[in-house]
Amino acid sequence: MTTNAGSAQASPSQTLSRGIRALEILAEVQRPLTIAELADAMGVHRSVAYRILRTLEDHSLLVRDDAGRVQPGPGLAVLARGVSRSLQTAALPELTQLANSLMMSAFVAVWDHEDCVTLVTVDPRHAGAVVVQHPGSRHPINRGAPGIAIQSALSESEWGILAPGTEYRTEAAEARRRGYAASHDEVIAGVSSLAVPVRIPGGRPAALAVVYIRADQDPDEVAAALAASAARIETQLG
Repeated sequence: MTTNAGSAQASPSQTLSRGIRALEILAEVQRPLTIAELADAMGVHRSVAYRILRTLEDHSLLVRDDAGRVQPGPGLAVLARGVSRSLQTAALPELTQLANSLMMSAFVAVWDHEDCVTLVTVDPRHAGAVVVQHPGSRHPINRGAPGIAIQSALSESEWGILAPGTEYRTEAAEARRRGYAASHDEVIAGVSSLAVPVRIPGGRPAALAVVYIRADQDPDEVAAALAASAARIETQLG
């Protein structure tokens, strides 16, 4: 009996999926969790969670403190350095310059399925209250300036092909005409954001953005600085 390998789909690994989910939960809560808390969040028995955590611990993807609580480990940092390495390398100097000249948190967001995920962020060196945008934080792609900016790099028909079932916002068409996207109070209450698309050769567009509570600068001037940085990043990416 033969199997049509072209039509067969491999079943996903439940254990691998649970391990990845454990890491996602730890990243989302941003605090150490007990094994019982993590098992509850994963929806599995504590013994199952323990076996998964032992494997992740062996690879330094998580560590346990003196109280036995678990948190992300240094192995994740090693993996993270390899994610969109070229984009991170090209963006970091620009993010640093933007953060310190505008006195705002500056970051790059990438498109991941139905979400926008923060890839790398830089906060201003000398500032009081700033909005911290943690790497790995995510929100729906069709909410907030970064997602709108990513959509604006594509036409509505192109978006429909790449992301069927996900709304193409009318603000994306406006951002496409204006050159930048703006949002307020969409992702974090009381927080505003400006973003421009970054076109990746051979890949999906990303977004270069800033977040702030209040700004003294003209939004058009901030957007112009973002656009100039995005152009330099695109040049480096070739």
